Order: sequence, then C-alpha cells, then structure tokens
Amino acid sequence: MSGSQVATLASVQIFLDRQHGLYIDGGQQAAQSEKRLTIYNPATGEPIATTADASTADVDKAVMSAWKAFVARTWAGRLPAERERILLRFADLVEQHTEELAQLETLEQGKSIHISRAFEVGCTLNWMRYTAGLATKITGSTLDVSIPMPEGARYQAWTRKEPVGVVAGIVPWNFPLMIGMWKVMPALASGCSIVIKPSETTPLTLLRVAELATEAGIPDGVFNVVTGSGSECGTALTSHPQVAKVSFTGSTATGKQIARSAADRLTRVTLELGGKNPAIVLKDADPQWVIEGLMTGSFLNQGQVCAASSRIYIEAPLFDNLVSGFEQAVKSLNVGPGMSETANINPLVSRAHCDKVQAFLQEAQQNNAELLSGNAGPGGNGYYVAPTLVVNPDASLRLNREEVFGPVVNLVRVADGEEALRLANDTEYGLTASVWTRDLSHALSYSDRLQAGTVWINSHTLIDANLPFGGMKQSGTGRDFGPDWLDGWCETKSVCVRY
Repeated sequence: MSGSQVATLASVQIFLDRQHGLYIDGGQQAAQSEKRLTIYNPATGEPIATTADASTADVDKAVMSAWKAFVARTWAGRLPAERERILLRFADLVEQHTEELAQLETLEQGKSIHISRAFEVGCTLNWMRYTAGLATKITGSTLDVSIPMPEGARYQAWTRKEPVGVVAGIVPWNFPLMIGMWKVMPALASGCSIVIKPSETTPLTLLRVAELATEAGIPDGVFNVVTGSGSECGTALTSHPQVAKVSFTGSTATGKQIARSAADRLTRVTLELGGKNPAIVLKDADPQWVIEGLMTGSFLNQGQVCAASSRIYIEAPLFDNLVSGFEQAVKSLNVGPGMSETANINPLVSRAHCDKVQAFLQEAQQNNAELLSGNAGPGGNGYYVAPTLVVNPDASLRLNREEVFGPVVNLVRVADGEEALRLANDTEYGLTASVWTRDLSHALSYSDRLQAGTVWINSHTLIDANLPFGGMKQSGTGRDFGPDWLDGWCETKSVCVRY
C-alpha cells in the first residue's frame, strides 16, 4: 500500500490486461462481433480494460449452450445434495478470492474498497450459502382430490417443483457482483441454466466469477456470461425464444420494455425496479439513531442503491435539530477514490450518470432550493458529486419525484406523521420505506399503511437473505430471497394417479 491507497494486486492487473471475450460453454470464447466496450475507472476517468460487445449471434450461441445443457440434464439431473455441495464449493472459491474480486469491483464501479469487501463479497457469500442450502429443500404437496368418476375410483395427487429452464439475468451497475449472484444462485440451486448479462459499464467481476463456477464443478453451458450493450445484447437475450424466465434489476422504464417483450411469449419475469424511498421520522425518534441510520440509508454506495432513503419527512419539533445534525455529518465525509481506505464518499459509476445527477442539483439551484453540500472531492476527471442535502425542496422539482440515484437526499418538514404518510405514499414507486420512532404502536401503525415492499423500523437499506425483497406499484413484480425464493425459478407440476 502507498499511504491510505490500496495497492492493486498483480492478479487483478493481469485480469484487467486480458483480451476479454464471452464466457460460454465453460470457457472464454472470442465474440463474433468485433466491437469492444471500454471499461473506465470512475475515480480517474481513465480506461482500465475492454470487453466484447456481443451481437445477437453471440447471444444466441450463449443461450443455445445453456439450453443444450438444460436438456441434457447435466446439472438439473444431479442429486440436490450434489448441487448443494458444488454451490458451497463455489462460495468457498469466491471467498478465497475476496480481495481480488473486491478490487475489480472498486476499480470498475468506483465504490469504496471497504464496501466491496464487506458487501460485494462478504454479503454475497451469505446469499450464496443460503441459496445453496435451498437446493435440498425444494418441496411439493400431497393433495386430497374429489374426482367423482368413474364410480368407485380412487386417486392420489401431488405437486412437484421442476426448474423452469434457461434463465436470462440482467444485472445493473450499482452492485454487479452481489446482484449478479442474486440471479445466478437461485437459478443454479433450482436446476436451471443461466445466461447473465452484466451492465456494459461493470462487466468484469461476473466474468471472473464465471471462471470460479467452472472450477467449482458447475458443468459447461450451465453458467454463461455475455457482455454488451443493452440495445442489442440485452434485447437479444431477453427476447430469445429459448429463454423461459427473465430476472431483471434496473430502471422502471427498461423493466416495462422487458415486460412487454415477455408478454408476447408469456415468458416469466421477475422485475426489481426503481424506488423513490421515503423515511418518516416522528418527533419521539432517537436523533442519534436517525442520523446514523439514515446517513447509511441515504449515502451508502454514493446513494446508488435502489432501496436508498431519498426523501426524509421529519415532524416539525425535531426538524431543525436533525437538519443541523445531518449537515454536520455530511460535511464531515471524506470524498475520494474507492481504493482510498479513508474516503467515505466515492465517485459515481460513469460520466453520463455523474452528469445526470448534477443536472438534478443544477435545476434545484436555479429554483433557489436550499442545498447543504459536503466536500466536492478531488479535481481531475473523476466522476464526483458532493454529498448534498436538499432542505424543503419545492414540490415542482424533479428530484422530489424522480429517482436521482446519487448522494442527494431531501429533508422535508411536516406538521405531523399523517402528513408524512400522505407524502410518503404519493409516488408511483413502492420499493422500500422506513419509520423512526420509539413508540411501538406508531411503528406498527405506519408500517401497515406505507405502500412499500419492505418497511424498516429504526433502520433503512440493510437487507438479509432470509427476508423477501421486492417492490409494489412501479417498483417491480415478484420477490427475491427468503425460504420460498426458488418458487420463482420453478414450475409447479400436478400429478394425479388413479388406482
């Protein structure tokens, strides 16, 4: 290490310098497309690697590899306990490469190396091992039926779960490894094959993890990775006739396009989409808990979190005190590269996204909004946005209703909790929300009435493999995680026997 800067591992640099192809049928393969994608370091704006920009023909090759493996039952036909053991070995290999994967994630995405180690790898391991265990816990039901014909006949009936087939996984750029494994692991645990497409901005960690999957013993063709643009590669993947299920995490607009395409073929879809997530702070809340919890809830990964708290409604008696506390906390944050061990806020993922977030703030400034900003960060070509509080923004501002997905949070004074609840639910989104109070009755009352797939009490953003997660309204359909997770990756077959 040099000072507080983490030194890049030699294995990471070797991986960056590769001529990356696609991962199909158990190994790296050159793409038919000659186009390349350039991967940039958000801390500097400098290129660090290139990957293939897959064509429709490349995607077809990957899907057919997955389809052939599924039909041959090289994975689905294995004993559940064997699948579980291989998936646990896969998790062990990921753990052995923690620092390598964390550095790749930070260099391509920009987030803190601490977050890459703790969340992208550490938390991912929890999900991997949890899901591996589900492979041996797929169950059906025995059923009493009342079929009256022919007279005197007897019947036994039951249901069984069978893997749906080839899965297409579309992964966003904010948590490429972790969200990628939220698609890979349930697909593999249930016996499916998968073709996964990371964001064109952050494809490196999933390419490396695919190699570890093969090393762990996952058969060729069962886990494939295609890299490329959403317009060609993503569209070709989600509309492929051999894809039985699409699991997508990303924007609501793109999710709607995928849903429309899937409807034509009745392809199953799970959509985890955008959020404009509220937090309600009641006057009896613990100020220290609120500031500590909502600083994490709002600024984790620079606010590039679908579940982040971006609208904080505070009852009037506590408002001025909390604004002062949040301002002090925001201005104390160190801003710098993700590979710096002392930086609390890091660059955004890309120049385009940085410009988008800055546009929200510029519009607010032009409309005389009160902005309380922290440190601006290093100069140069990095993609930095200062962490910013927007105090009582005018209702006409876009940042009141649209997902900013950056280090920007609104602090809004409300007369009482009922006004906060009305404003919190006044959105087309319904992903997450939180309530901050010491009163159990208030906590339960507001959590019941908030229109969100996940509601926290005195916490925000932190999730667990055993806690189902997904959105209401335009924040998506379906649920991930929890003991019933694999139901969404299986078909239910009814069997009825006359005897």
